[in-house]
Amino acid sequence: MSKVMAVKRGHCNCLETVKPVRDTLEVINGKWKLPIIISVSVGNERFTDIQESIPGITPKVLAKELKELEAHQLIKRNVVGDYPVKILYTAEAYADTLTPLIYALKDWGLNHRNKLFTPNKE
Repeated sequence: MSKVMAVKRGHCNCLETVKPVRDTLEVINGKWKLPIIISVSVGNERFTDIQESIPGITPKVLAKELKELEAHQLIKRNVVGDYPVKILYTAEAYADTLTPLIYALKDWGLNHRNKLFTPNKE
């Protein structure tokens, strides 16, 4: 195989990974989406409960992010009752497909934090 063919093959293999990773990041990117998914997945259904479980998120940002997660079919918005209307949020079954990713990110983050903040014993 020529060097040009090897380079093109490597390029194609890279794109096979880069494109779906980029698609994933477009859905869950940013500071708030994964924390919202985690919060709703552990049972926080009311807007205020979700907001209180995520330090620093503003109501405006939470509302925007919930709408985006709903559009991607990860969160479901449920309107309950007539008056007063109660809005509840639940995780769609599809959100469960992110669980392995969330745990992998958690493990990586803990290991990274440990690497950065544990003195080297050499």
